[in-house]
Amino acid sequence: MTEESITEILRTVKYPGFSRDIVSFGLVKQARGDHGKVYVRIELTSSKRDVAEAIDRDATKALAAEFGEDNIHVEVHLPTEETQAPQQQTTSGINRIIAVASGKGGVGKSTTSANLACAFRKMGLEVGLLDCDIYGPSIPLMMGASGRPEINAEEKIIPLNAHGVRVMSMGFINEGDNPVIWRGPMIVKTIQQFLFSVAWGNLDVLLVDLPPGTGDAQLTLCQTVPLAGGVIVTTPQEASLGVVRRGINMFRKVNVPILGIIENMSYFEDASGNRNFIFGEGGGRTEAERQNVPFLGEVPIIQSIREGGDAGVPVTAQDHQSGAGKAFFDAATALYSTAFK
Repeated sequence: MTEESITEILRTVKYPGFSRDIVSFGLVKQARGDHGKVYVRIELTSSKRDVAEAIDRDATKALAAEFGEDNIHVEVHLPTEETQAPQQQTTSGINRIIAVASGKGGVGKSTTSANLACAFRKMGLEVGLLDCDIYGPSIPLMMGASGRPEINAEEKIIPLNAHGVRVMSMGFINEGDNPVIWRGPMIVKTIQQFLFSVAWGNLDVLLVDLPPGTGDAQLTLCQTVPLAGGVIVTTPQEASLGVVRRGINMFRKVNVPILGIIENMSYFEDASGNRNFIFGEGGGRTEAERQNVPFLGEVPIIQSIREGGDAGVPVTAQDHQSGAGKAFFDAATALYSTAFK
């Protein structure tokens, strides 16, 4: 009756409506055995009581089959006011919102966001891409989109279209090299406008490219709209993985499921076909296992990724069936299996 054995049983309990289990969603906060009794604490991200009742019932049943019904004590807690802000609103026409985050800069988060968006579009999905990096927007360059957005009859901003993806960024409004020098409240207001004052239309998914760290932009997004989950981008070395844990903990504190980790710059393959692990090997996969979250894949260091970003044509928009394009497309396919089922 160890924590590990209890947790393994709870992995058979699916979150209602999803193929994923409550453990991989990060909802199990305590699982322990004490003098023949099992104690489990589950903290939900949804305030729906029918979801809580279903999870309570299924978790109790699964554990009772192994340890006996009289020995099972399951507590299922709904979100508190601190973890689910009352101002959360649904976004009309958008089926799910996925945040792409990183604990630090320079790991290729925006490159990953752009390529995931193009990969989802290749799958036939209706996709939006929101650049929430207000101070340093790079999505316009990477998606090859420029110009000021127009306003429609309902006085909403019309997002630009690039490679079939609807794109919005501060870079379209503040063009050129002019810096954005704003305090936190302005960042909060702008992100809320990007969510509710943009004519996104009907989307299967809106990907949100967050700035590095755990600041105003991240907290605003988590508190303003219900997220389907977050994706963490990292590189293999420990310097990156250390801050990945902070990003994961941030999402968990505001009850946002972690949909997976993508490891970028995993290795460089030379002309002889040898893989050179410049930044270390397997760090992203190991961290995903440690955090009990899905590992979505490795993306190697390939020159065409940089060239595609500089040219405004992400590699998944060019060729998603081979090379660097396939690496991102495979990661998008893995993400689809965790976020869309």
